[in-house]
Amino acid sequence: MSSQDFLSFFVLIITQKIENKESELKDCIITKKCFNQTIQSYLGVLKHCNSYKIKENVFNKFLGMIIFLYGEDSYRSKEKLNEIIGHYKKVHKSGLNLIFIDAIEKTFNDFFDSLKIVSMFAEKKLVVVKNVFSAKGGPAPGWQEEFLKEVNNFKNIKDIIVIYENDKVDERPKLFKQLKTHAKCQEFNLLQPAMLKKWIDKEFEKYGSKIDLPAKDLLSAYTGDDLWKMANEIKKLANYKREGIVKKEDVELHIRPKIENDIFKTIDAISQKNKGQAVGLLHKHLDNGDAPLYMLSMIAYQFKNLLIIKELAEKEAGYQAIVKKSGLHPFVVQKNYYLCQRFTSSQLKKIYQKIFQADSDIKTGKIDPELALDMLVAEI
Repeated sequence: MSSQDFLSFFVLIITQKIENKESELKDCIITKKCFNQTIQSYLGVLKHCNSYKIKENVFNKFLGMIIFLYGEDSYRSKEKLNEIIGHYKKVHKSGLNLIFIDAIEKTFNDFFDSLKIVSMFAEKKLVVVKNVFSAKGGPAPGWQEEFLKEVNNFKNIKDIIVIYENDKVDERPKLFKQLKTHAKCQEFNLLQPAMLKKWIDKEFEKYGSKIDLPAKDLLSAYTGDDLWKMANEIKKLANYKREGIVKKEDVELHIRPKIENDIFKTIDAISQKNKGQAVGLLHKHLDNGDAPLYMLSMIAYQFKNLLIIKELAEKEAGYQAIVKKSGLHPFVVQKNYYLCQRFTSSQLKKIYQKIFQADSDIKTGKIDPELALDMLVAEI
């Protein structure tokens, strides 16, 4: 057996073992901890082989040909994309075959031509394509149709294609269904309260810092599920408290919750049919430079909490039970408990749908953002 045949055979064995362990993890035959330990041992063997060729082949085989990243949590999806790019650059240090394509600006033929160009270094390409499913502006004509025609052929090329969407996508198109079948897919949904707390802990660990539970709950209440904003606030808190543990008073001192308090006042004014006051509060923030979409996200966050609390209250859940079942901070429940009595569940659901529609209309350019906010308040 030649050295090249041996390397190929060795890589095949390791790759098959990794794929088997992936299957066992998916079927709950082994735990996540056991899976990680096993993978580390396999990769350790490869590391000690000290062969660039082996490492390259394992990376190429293990990563796959088409990767599809999408979901509402754009922070974590972007992190995953950066992780893939980082792994690629470790193997292909020149970076000359790392290609970015925006489907809104480039045609499918531009993308296809980039795959056909032969690399002078015989390297595997990494082609990142974004906005194939974009609702804003939409991809260039024919993108999804042409990609659908070629999706089966892409399995036979040596290059890596990453389809990246930083939001929810319409799951009805045929291309989406094909990608779910032929690509390695990862959807990034917004983190639920328990998982969000774990994420916060890990973010603080990056800076060698820690945060206690009351401070963590307050930080979540102040920032909602916007991980972009939360990541910035965590960095700020970690830099302030380089030693010791971040406490609730640190969050109160350094995180700006005023906008949330004003949004609460806005909704309170709406509930009392005082729409003039509600519009005035919103425009005070708009005049100070706060983005309309950010204001809308805060309104959505408040009404989402109201709906959660309302539905639990209608099931005759007491205050403590609502806190436990909702995962919301006690003071958030306390503030919203009586306010939600001014709305029915049906009203809250209709309002939430109006907010979703306003968000969609703004993002697709159908309406001026500030006008959308004014109309939303008028219609609630």
